[in-house]
Amino acid sequence: MSGFSSDWLALREPLDLAARNSDAEMVFFDALPEGPVRILDLASGAGSTVAALTSRLGRAADWQLTDYDPALLAIAQKRWPGVIACRRIDLQTDLEQLPFDDVDAVTTSAFLDLVSAPFLERLAGHVVSAQKPFLASLTYDGRTNFEPAHPMDETLLTALNRHQRTDKGFGPALGPEAAQTAISLFEAKGCRVVQGHSDWEITPGSSGFLMEFLGGWLRVGRELKLPEDTLLDWWRDREAMIRSGKLSMSVGHIDFVALPPA
Repeated sequence: MSGFSSDWLALREPLDLAARNSDAEMVFFDALPEGPVRILDLASGAGSTVAALTSRLGRAADWQLTDYDPALLAIAQKRWPGVIACRRIDLQTDLEQLPFDDVDAVTTSAFLDLVSAPFLERLAGHVVSAQKPFLASLTYDGRTNFEPAHPMDETLLTALNRHQRTDKGFGPALGPEAAQTAISLFEAKGCRVVQGHSDWEITPGSSGFLMEFLGGWLRVGRELKLPEDTLLDWWRDREAMIRSGKLSMSVGHIDFVALPPA
């Protein structure tokens, strides 16, 4: 599975926390049993889902975090000693080892756009079979808007969305189609699904994030062999805008909660 650095996850976490859809989360909270709850979090990284939900749950929770990267799990363990248990696992090969029947709910954040349709089918099957509410947050949906715009933005966005569909360790990724594919899949299995936008709203004050994020766009453009002179013109413009505090952008995401069939 492709990994993400702790520095990148730290840069994006404030944007993630601000973007999460409170309506979907409230439906998820209402579906939980009373009293302490046990939550299985998939592809946990450094624990962004715990950071987002702990203060809003309104009850004690025992978290089981799962990830392939032991360094990220170690960071999560230091952030919440005594609150979480961590399990290093390759979700692609060992999903069936997870205790879906022994928890009260399943969550994930910024993960579903990395997986393939067959993996998503497996995941949905386990969640629905175990009759657990499932909260999937911050799934990228392909929408991006810059202010001010540049003529190259749309070309790079198209390239980025194509790159999002490459194999991230789970087979060809669903990328921007992941959220709607997952929603349709859960609905076909009889679940009630509530969804809403959770877009990043990135202000000029997030200059460190913008430099790293759009540097990634530049790398993708080069990987996909876009013209170097055009790429450099775009990057110089974007970099100058970031440094002068004039660039803002939004990036589309979708949150949804799937509730088990009655």
